[in-house]
Order: sequence, then C-alpha cells, then structure tokens
Amino acid sequence: MRPVRMAFAGALLGTLALAGCGQSTTPTAAPQKQEASADAAFPVTVEAGNGKVTIAKKPQRIVSLSPTHTETLFAVGAGPQVVAVDALSNYPAEAPKTDLSGYKPNVEAIVAKKPDLVIVSDDINKVVAELGKLNVPVLLEPAATKLDDAYQEIAEIGAATGNKAKADEVVAGMKSEMGKLAAGAPQKKLTFYHELDQTPFGVTSSTFIGQIYSMFGLTNVADKAPDAAGGYPKLSAEFIAQADPDLIFLGDVKCCQQSKDTLAKRPGWKSLSAIKNDHVIQLDDDIASRWGPRIVDFAKVVGDAVAKASAS
Repeated sequence: MRPVRMAFAGALLGTLALAGCGQSTTPTAAPQKQEASADAAFPVTVEAGNGKVTIAKKPQRIVSLSPTHTETLFAVGAGPQVVAVDALSNYPAEAPKTDLSGYKPNVEAIVAKKPDLVIVSDDINKVVAELGKLNVPVLLEPAATKLDDAYQEIAEIGAATGNKAKADEVVAGMKSEMGKLAAGAPQKKLTFYHELDQTPFGVTSSTFIGQIYSMFGLTNVADKAPDAAGGYPKLSAEFIAQADPDLIFLGDVKCCQQSKDTLAKRPGWKSLSAIKNDHVIQLDDDIASRWGPRIVDFAKVVGDAVAKASAS
C-alpha cells in the first residue's frame, strides 16, 4: 500500500499549542482551534498514484473529476472546499456538478475553476502532467483493486485536504462494518453472477467488486469463464444458463433497465434458479461501481441477499 506521508511544520505546531493554552474556553474556541490545527498540518506530502504530491497549504478550491472521489471528499468533511465536480458526480446531491469530464478532461476548463487541488482517477490525455505545467497540484487516485486500496485512498484524500482525522474515522467505521458483515455471513455455499451490462459482461473474483462478494463465501460463476479479460469477461447467455447461479446481481439497472423480467426473456434463462426463486437483486449501478465510502452499502445489500437465499 502507498504510505501517507505528512510534512508537518513542527515549530508552528508548537507555537499554536502554546497559544491554545491561553485561549478562552468559550464555545467558539474549539472550532477555531480545530481549524487552526488543520491548517498547521501543511505542507502535506501524499504518495498517490502519480507519486509524491506536496500540497503547500490547505486547499480551498478543490475540483474532482471522479464520482468516487467526490463521494469521499464530502464523506471526510471536505465538501465546503469543493468548487466543481465532473458531470457524472451525482452524489451527494449538494456536490457542485459541472460539465467537466473525467473521460475527456479539458485542462483549460479545469483551470478556469481556479483550483488549488484537482483529484482524478485516470490520467487521460496526460491531464496530470498538463496541470502540473500550470503548477496545479493533482492527486491521481486510480480505481481500487482491493479493499485496502480503497481505505488508503480515503486516508490520502483526507490528509491532502486537511481532514485527516475525519478520514481516519470514516475508514475505521468502514472496516468495522465490513468486518461485522463478513462475520455474520451464512455458511451455506451459494453461486452468483454479477452483471455489468446486458452484453453480458461479468466480473471475476480478482476484481474489486468480486472481492466484496468473496467476503460472503460466494462462488463466482464468472471465474470459470474461458477468457478472464482482466477480470471482466464477456460471457455468453449459454454460459450463464449452464452455470445456473443461485443469485444474480444486476449492476445495469439505471443504465439499461434490467430486471428479473428482462432476464427471463433471454434465451434459456427463464428456468434459471435465481429467476424461479426470486433471487435476482437489482443494485444501484453507482454504488456497485464505485470504491468509496458507500461500499459498505453495497456489501449490506449483498449480505441481505445471501441471508435470504440461504434461508430459502
């Protein structure tokens, strides 16, 4: 994992600590001290996907080009610092959505927002280097490949934005919840298929999504696909029909309006166990495809589905 390295201004911290002892204990003192302490933590050096990134002072104009990282920014308390997010960042509702794109980043449009920190999940069109030429700090936090990656990125974003304590709290809460869900998983062996789209594309256990399912002891039918395709194999309708999974999870509900009824119309699928037994689970496409704080919500849906199927 990438370590989070923070370059603290030691002398300044010491001065602030001494000053804090002489402050009044009025109700407004605590928030003021917390804000001063967060500011004093800078400069901060975070080791992200694009190497060591040093941020001179607490960012006040953050631009996010990743829906996952937008969710993280608001979860760790950096929401008031965010001035613009990409067009696909639809959560939370108060995120300042714009027409910026993470898939086709336009450096001029990004710079027009006057950011003092930009967070991306992909370095498309060399946006990291191009913004670097303009002295705009950029954090590249790529898609997580395992749970620890997701936790680490939340911690890094918290440190980079002056919200380390809140980020640590969020991560601790996530780990606790995920541990409880895994510990409470039924022991009954069940098979499943997770659909990305109706092509159909699936996911194997080597992917981030697949690892969430592994927490519940589920067997992934896509793991036996003849071509793993980097963990996202294109499967045939016949392959799924022959595998006959106990559970089917649909990650293409919002985008493609898939449901138990639409699956039943596919050749050879009407008699699948998951369809006959009402074990087709319609997921929230966004939650199921992002690796931020809401992975706990995704895991809860999976856990509930496993418990229901195990009891039937």
